[in-house]
Amino acid sequence: MARKTKEEALATRCQLLDAAQSVFCERGVSHTSLHEVAVAAGLTRGAVYWHFENKADLLAALWERASLPIDATLEEIDQQYAADPLARIYHKTMTIIRRIATEEQARALMSIILLKCEYVLETEPVRLHLVEAREQCLTKSSADFQAAIDVGQLPATVDSHIAALGMFAIFDGACFHWLMAPERFDLAQLAEQTFTAYLQGLKGATKVAAPVTKAA
Repeated sequence: MARKTKEEALATRCQLLDAAQSVFCERGVSHTSLHEVAVAAGLTRGAVYWHFENKADLLAALWERASLPIDATLEEIDQQYAADPLARIYHKTMTIIRRIATEEQARALMSIILLKCEYVLETEPVRLHLVEAREQCLTKSSADFQAAIDVGQLPATVDSHIAALGMFAIFDGACFHWLMAPERFDLAQLAEQTFTAYLQGLKGATKVAAPVTKAA
């Protein structure tokens, strides 16, 4: 009986996450109440509060649900390309891009983050959660770029942190414009060409000195 209750609770949680994903994509996070999530799920508001404290908690759960299968694949890539940092960077980035392009949960989450969430006081916990998750990703990417520098795949003039930030900027920009008008281009194809060019460019990078400010 306890097992059945646990399975039912898990099914209810998934039902609520599916409903939240749908209404967040349709109406935006700020314009959606937990009551509306409950109605969309065909459940009571009490059921929502049993599983989630607030909308930030719901969004964190949506992030985790979409991220877990991707994280498992990224770990496999880390092992497969342990001696090839640039290959790790490329394949991990393209794995995430392809998931966004082809899988509903990953695409919906990215749409919510980039297009459907107004970062105001109400959603400040959401922003903080995303910043923390991004910092973790940035730290890992910076480490991969540093590894590429250490083994000679990239010149020592490359700043690993700046290189990772540049990759994130390309990633976010490509996703944003694709989500705005998916019919305009193939996301995976664009990403493959862009990231290949970016990595090739870093191979010939030279450090640029900061501009000298003349005294008045």
